[in-house]
Amino acid sequence: WSRVILSGGRHCHQCLQVREHLKKDVAEMKSHLPGFRPGLVVLQVGDREDSNLYISMKLKAAADIGIDANHIRLPKTATEDEVLWNIEAVNDNPAVHGLIVQLPLDSINQIDTEKVTNAVSPDKDVDGLSSINAGKLARGDLRSCFIPCTPNGCMELIKQTGVSVSGKNVVVIGRSKIVGAPMHDLLLWNHATVTSCHSKTLDLAAQVGRADILVVGAGKAELVKGEWVKKGAVVIDCGINHIPDSSKPAGKRVVGDVHYLSAKERAGYITPVPGGVGPMTVVMLMENTVKSAKRFLQMYKPGKWNISYRKLKPLKPQPSDVQISCSYPRNPIGQLAKEVGLLSKEVEPYGRTRLKVRVEVLKRLDKQPNGKYVLVTGITPTPLGEGQSTITLGLAQALGAHLNINAFASIQQPSPLSSFGIKGCAVGGGYSQIIPMEEVSLQPSGDSEAVSAASSLLVDTIIAYCHYQTKYSDKVLFDLLVPFRDGHQYFSPSQLNRLQKLGIEKSDPLTLTEQEIRRFIRLDINPDARTVCISTKVIIVVMPFIDFASLKNEIMAILSLSSSAEDLQNRLAKVVVAISRYEELITTEDLVSVCDVKMFVCLKPNVCLYGTPVFVHTSPSADIAYGNASVVADKIALKLVGPQGFVVTETLHSADADMEKFFNIKCRSSGLQPDVVVLVATVRALKMHGGGPGITAGFPLPKQYSEENLKLLEKGCAHLKGQVEKARTYGLPVVVAVNTFSSDTKAELELVCSQARQAGVFDAVLCTNWSDGGAGALALAQAVQKAAELPSQFHYLYELELPVIKKIQKVAQNIYGVKDVELSPKAKEKLAFYMKQGFGNFPVCIMKTQSSLGNDPEKKIVPTDFTLPIIDVQVFVGAGILSLLTVTVSFHLLHGLFYLIISKIYFEWKLRTNLN
Repeated sequence: WSRVILSGGRHCHQCLQVREHLKKDVAEMKSHLPGFRPGLVVLQVGDREDSNLYISMKLKAAADIGIDANHIRLPKTATEDEVLWNIEAVNDNPAVHGLIVQLPLDSINQIDTEKVTNAVSPDKDVDGLSSINAGKLARGDLRSCFIPCTPNGCMELIKQTGVSVSGKNVVVIGRSKIVGAPMHDLLLWNHATVTSCHSKTLDLAAQVGRADILVVGAGKAELVKGEWVKKGAVVIDCGINHIPDSSKPAGKRVVGDVHYLSAKERAGYITPVPGGVGPMTVVMLMENTVKSAKRFLQMYKPGKWNISYRKLKPLKPQPSDVQISCSYPRNPIGQLAKEVGLLSKEVEPYGRTRLKVRVEVLKRLDKQPNGKYVLVTGITPTPLGEGQSTITLGLAQALGAHLNINAFASIQQPSPLSSFGIKGCAVGGGYSQIIPMEEVSLQPSGDSEAVSAASSLLVDTIIAYCHYQTKYSDKVLFDLLVPFRDGHQYFSPSQLNRLQKLGIEKSDPLTLTEQEIRRFIRLDINPDARTVCISTKVIIVVMPFIDFASLKNEIMAILSLSSSAEDLQNRLAKVVVAISRYEELITTEDLVSVCDVKMFVCLKPNVCLYGTPVFVHTSPSADIAYGNASVVADKIALKLVGPQGFVVTETLHSADADMEKFFNIKCRSSGLQPDVVVLVATVRALKMHGGGPGITAGFPLPKQYSEENLKLLEKGCAHLKGQVEKARTYGLPVVVAVNTFSSDTKAELELVCSQARQAGVFDAVLCTNWSDGGAGALALAQAVQKAAELPSQFHYLYELELPVIKKIQKVAQNIYGVKDVELSPKAKEKLAFYMKQGFGNFPVCIMKTQSSLGNDPEKKIVPTDFTLPIIDVQVFVGAGILSLLTVTVSFHLLHGLFYLIISKIYFEWKLRTNLN
């Protein structure tokens, strides 16, 4: 035999082979997914010299292979909680595939090393030190675990010798969790006969002398003597020790656990120290990192979720919606968030069945292409509703659970009025509903409450201004608004903005003149107010220029239209809350209000579950804005589903009432462009529009709706054609979804589909998802998928630069089919005032009845040649909307009356309580 030195250094043939192989693997991953790189993080506590050396070797090797390696160094003062927090953050980062905790942890605080190593996710534990990976190795599950790098490197060095491990007598000296114990298990499952020795082993020399292969990791300098070694044995020395040596500059030198000079005279193969096992260990670390990245790519396919859908088994006869909701098996909401690509730091639990998603996720997914954007709207419904939300959720179910496409639904938060209305809970129904239905419908998510609180704060601030501006001098008010802190006065950012608005280019409060101080603090709000007595002892003050319901509706609309915290803050600052004596508009920024603080938490959309994920966020009034989910919910969903996925959202009311607002208001604000319009229709509603008798909620349906009547239905299809024509105005393909009922006949359903196709729709399909779940909307999903492949020709109905009256005419003539519009003297006067203020470039929002195509809710036939009266105009500057009222009573006024009644009940109860 002849002695061979086994080197793991830079010139090691085996090391070079492994490195080149890893480089090719990384290049191949990049070719399949451009921009992708395996990620490695080394976490260090303290600043040990030896640890710094090892880390630099690892970082250099990673860079050479093409791994994106990062070094996190915590100070010696780091606590155990800080270390665990950093590990959790790395565990949750999908760009990192390997995490090494550099040992020992050099901290002045006590840290449980076992707890720290086990905190590393087993999927990223490329050191193989966690209990899970160690347990898999001990049980022989070598394919699904990470093998610790030093034992793995030892195996590679043994392979270099050409000596087969199988059947050999192998002695392992040491039982550490890093080397000895896993080395024993690895050799055992490679069919060696393994003897483990340690500090308590008797007659160690005799044990060593029987070894064909000797692996030493005892941590004791030159423990094994050369004369102990069997002639021709393979000796792998894993030890790193320092012994005094006056000939060295540092006064010490590095040696292994084996006396190298004597052992190399007897060994057939031996590793030197340094330069033997150490460099190969680093290579094995790189191999584990690349292996982890491969596993990640096997699980993660770009634009493809690894989501588990529950198999739905509809029952006959069908249970109630509540029974279905309670019986449906629910996956943990946290698991759903992980499956759709959300990180734990990006979500906040909200109860057991809901999560709030942080807007910061948009920054992480900024470069991710958007998915397909589908709008579900409907024909003008009966008072009973036509299942628009049910179709929305059923379509997302079919896309996700049946076509295996990433799909998200996005709907607005149900209001208490809708939840207790005749149409149901506004979260779908049957086997296409959000679960748990009762929680989503009846337990608020905090959005509406925060909007109400912000509105109340603004009203209270206005009242306070009106009161104190007549009580105190300019100096006192100035010191109250700009208080002394540590002997100095400072303007807040909003106050600086007000100064700039006034043309005062100063930032030091002490430099303002008396005139400038007066202009700054005196808003000159008109103090005239009317009082409403709602009980014998309680009086509510209401400003004549603002009402609580309008303010609340605008803030909700702002929340819904905002794309970021900055956008929300800017919009809230522009809300007009009062008018001065000089007819100047006073905004929340002038009031130095902090209502935006209350609203930031509401910018996080809520994720719920119904088999397919759904965002439920905000409830803007369809009267002053658009009845739809928030912009931020749609944006996050479009990023999460990826370029091949679908986001399905809906309008609150029919196509003529809300679709136009969705396109011209919401899409302008978000910059998003929809791909397909789904128009929901029912036989029942079309019969009503064909001249059928009126439908009254709570009373039996007239027989015309339960019996076949093709003549009545065909006449009503004129309404369907009118709605299709309006939807096609925007250049989008339209798919008609006929929501079927048990009373519908085959001939009636065929007639509706035929009439729809004659109107030029892309396709018309039947939907039974209320009773069959996603399977009942499968044909709709397939039609939508094909329609979304068409080239986009989306365009707005009008340009913002057009004169306001032209924009109104565009909407009225193209959507409502009117001959002309007529503005009342009051509307003309207010419109002229708003245009003078610079609001002429806002999109218009016509507040018209949603109960018919025309202005008369009782006339169901398609109207022609009529004039649309505009009786009032109101501007919502923060939302960026110019609202036009066409009826004598608007919904937001009714809402105001509702809140007034509630307030009356509350104050009278409070009064009685106080008296008692």
